[in-house]
Amino acid sequence: MQLTKLFSMQSKLDSFIQNNRDKQTGVFEEKGLALLIELAELANETRCFKFWSLKGPSDDAVILEEYVDSIHFLLSLGIEKGFDTLVKWPEGKVEGDLTQLFLKTTGVIHSFLLELTMDAYKQIWIHYGAIAEKLGFSNEDIINAYIKKNEENYDRQKTGY
Repeated sequence: MQLTKLFSMQSKLDSFIQNNRDKQTGVFEEKGLALLIELAELANETRCFKFWSLKGPSDDAVILEEYVDSIHFLLSLGIEKGFDTLVKWPEGKVEGDLTQLFLKTTGVIHSFLLELTMDAYKQIWIHYGAIAEKLGFSNEDIINAYIKKNEENYDRQKTGY
């Protein structure tokens, strides 16, 4: 999947937010924590780890929206560190069930936040790709959901979210 359009859209959203908020710089750590929180919210909607509960996962639309919430922050982190030169979603194989993928993805996010290298950044994308595959989301699903959520994020900013 091509990332150039998504990086461009995210960059414009980030600029819009920065121009309309007091705190305009030094938010990398906040974005890193936000990525981890969004990943946890995604896991919560899948309920993959809730062995004690009989309730099933949320609807696919809810899960996909949580997924692209993470993608917003992943793109934003890359932009902030100059890794928006990444043109194509990195490919790679990550084994495991959904719970294992969430744990592994959390680990690579932590590694990136400590290392700040392109290789560490690519690992996050590879792990998010594995999660998307496990959830049955296509590239088209992700792009369309990202575009929709991006528009919603602008609307939220305009209404004082």
